[in-house]
Amino acid sequence: MREANRFIEKHHRHSGRVQGCKFCVALSDGLGVIHGVAVAGRPISRYLDDGRTAEVTRLCTDGTFNGCSFLYGCCARIAREMGFRKIITYTLAEENGASLRASGWSCAPGFRGGGSWNVPGRPRAESRNTGPKRMYYKELR
Repeated sequence: MREANRFIEKHHRHSGRVQGCKFCVALSDGLGVIHGVAVAGRPISRYLDDGRTAEVTRLCTDGTFNGCSFLYGCCARIAREMGFRKIITYTLAEENGASLRASGWSCAPGFRGGGSWNVPGRPRAESRNTGPKRMYYKELR
């Protein structure tokens, strides 16, 4: 996860490092150069954290052709092997989700939440991504 976070901090357009994960996967050229990473863990939403759902919390590439689709496919296969029944992820409203659709994921209707996690009872640093999101999912079983 440390190596994945280093890559994310260097290459991700709008999100920073992740706090925890169930697994990480990397896209390499076979010569030791990493061209992309994906981090998957428990769903951020407590309502979706049923023990059978995994969430891709970060995916980042350096622009390698089909890298995102490859990593989303890997995450789905690994999650299925780990016993998960569903995998989800979110994109910003302005992102088109082509890599997800190419990997066999479906877009849930409508937009999801957005907003700030900073509340008086639990102050947090403001996120840069407080706008609405699209949720994508893939049934694994």
